[in-house]
Amino acid sequence: MESDAEEETSATPAAAPAAGRLKGSPELTVDADMREMAKTAAWSVSSCKAGNGVAALRDDNLDTYWQSDGAQPHLVNIQFQKKVQLQLVVLYVDFKLDESYTPSKISIRAGDGFHNLKEIKTVELAKPVGWVHISLSGADPRETFIHTFMLQIAVLSNHLNGRDTHVRQIKIFGPRPNPVPRQPFHFISREFITYSTIR
Repeated sequence: MESDAEEETSATPAAAPAAGRLKGSPELTVDADMREMAKTAAWSVSSCKAGNGVAALRDDNLDTYWQSDGAQPHLVNIQFQKKVQLQLVVLYVDFKLDESYTPSKISIRAGDGFHNLKEIKTVELAKPVGWVHISLSGADPRETFIHTFMLQIAVLSNHLNGRDTHVRQIKIFGPRPNPVPRQPFHFISREFITYSTIR
């Protein structure tokens, strides 16, 4: 189990190149007020080559990868035990190593289950090397996260018209909960938290 310090592994989204195509960032960096949400989720994939299954997406090893083995789209399904708030999906992909196996177009879908998934974001990748940050916030600035039981990441196409895909890591982040229930302010220091309620 990872500690909070490991969850907070630094944070800055990769700058998007011209025409909205994402390139990737060498460092995994996220805001301190976000935490990794998918540790206890149920993960599945639409297909995989033997030895390159869903476990490779969560092993924190950039040398391993999930490799699909079937027709597009290639799907990664993440199901949560309860409805969660999600803000950010981060993928590690490497065009230099994987070439035609590297995703070029990805769709993010959310819903209560397989029966009612809706597309919430589509992104194009431009020969990405590193961590690709995909924000789940909507067009309205008040929509900073989504509430969902299930998230699906669909690889719609690959670079160089590749058939199968490689994804090396996937992390999903949501807002860190306020340690004091029903308290609109987010106290950080232990002293403020101690004196934030009346007994």
